[in-house]
Amino acid sequence: MQPKPKRMSERTSSPLDGLRVLEFAGLGPAPHCAMLLADLGADIVRIERAGAFGPANPVIERGRSTLTLDLADPDDHALALAATDKADVLIESFRPGVMERLGLGPEVACKRNSRLVYGRLTGWGQDGPLAKSAGHDITYLAVTGALAALGKSGDPPPPPLNLVGDYGGGSLYLAVGILAALVERQTSGRGQVIDAAIVDGVTSMMSIFSGQEPKGSLPYARDHSVLGGAAPFYRCYACADGRYVALGAIEEKFWSAFLAGIGMTPAAFGPRFDPANWPAQSRQLEGVFMSRTAADWGALYAGSDACLTPLVTLDEAPAHPQVAARRSYVEQDGRLQPAPAPRFSRTPGKIRPSNGQGRAAIARWIDDA
Repeated sequence: MQPKPKRMSERTSSPLDGLRVLEFAGLGPAPHCAMLLADLGADIVRIERAGAFGPANPVIERGRSTLTLDLADPDDHALALAATDKADVLIESFRPGVMERLGLGPEVACKRNSRLVYGRLTGWGQDGPLAKSAGHDITYLAVTGALAALGKSGDPPPPPLNLVGDYGGGSLYLAVGILAALVERQTSGRGQVIDAAIVDGVTSMMSIFSGQEPKGSLPYARDHSVLGGAAPFYRCYACADGRYVALGAIEEKFWSAFLAGIGMTPAAFGPRFDPANWPAQSRQLEGVFMSRTAADWGALYAGSDACLTPLVTLDEAPAHPQVAARRSYVEQDGRLQPAPAPRFSRTPGKIRPSNGQGRAAIARWIDDA
């Protein structure tokens, strides 16, 4: 039985202590970006519109004060502007033009508060022919080349949850942009507008492939892709119990360690970097892996450099020995939640309890200024 993750201890300081962030509630990547900043110490007020979204997500919306406003009401609009005046950072993820129609666009907000870092997160970006079109993670991935590179040749590409677009190309790039703008503000004394588009972020993430020649070492055509699941030494296999293992033995020493476990030599297996051999080699290994359970394979290769790991589900992940040892999950408000990441040696992040008193938080910003 694995050790239960411990409750996150209270600490006195975090990297972004004192940073004031005004988040206009949205879906997907923007709340995730705000969660990252909150975990690192930012004081965040989340402005919501009544009935605008579905059920709350207590994990991704953690660490904020929340305030429901009708931005068409003059008093509520004035309160939102007052909060913008005192914020260091603003985060919004509406379609281009929405914040302008609300009278809260960067032309208004940045003129009133010249130090404001105004973060805009969209799928398509603030300009271009699709800028005001609807979209989701799968839509944005479709135009970047990322989605076409995923999955098994001959099958429809599988959507990679919303991890690659919303979070990888969206929230993380916005977070980097915000932090970079805050560093630059220390020199210039001025804020600026950040146009963070998921299509831009994913395009940046694809640089490892776009930087390769067509016949380079990491081609991305699905039937030739080392990293996409076509290669027999870098894919998942079903086992005797219906569960799966992940094999990632790219380098020769890792591949040799794997083959040793099944009593085979590299010479006996045959050339492994010729895609013409991959279908037959994969079928051979499929038969091998079906001879044991995933747990048996995990035990056989435990502690080796074969890069073979049984797959665990999200429910099982907190009890995995490495995840548990790292305390990657912590207990907060009666539930296990992902711990703040990354980790800092002097000023670690921490999960702050959500606080519904958004109006009081804004009043504190104004009084403290």
